[in-house]
Amino acid sequence: MPRAAATHYCRAPGMLRPTIAGRLACWGSMSAGAELAAVSSTLGELTKRVGRIIAELSPSEEERYGNDLLEVERTLGVATRRLERLVAGRH
Repeated sequence: MPRAAATHYCRAPGMLRPTIAGRLACWGSMSAGAELAAVSSTLGELTKRVGRIIAELSPSEEERYGNDLLEVERTLGVATRRLERLVAGRH
């Protein structure tokens, strides 16, 4: 099925963008909870990677990138915790 046609079936009639439920249905047989758990795990790994990068910055790199990378690390951590709460049903 062409991609455009698949997108049509993944959204409610009259909607310009697929609904969340429509996108989840189009992902296949994996449940939303399992998919969100996988995303949460991936975000956790990304957070750790960014933390390692921060720890290994040279003084000049830290001056240039440090604040932005710390903000990225913080934001990824917030997103990870929020997804973990959703997966655990504590939203």
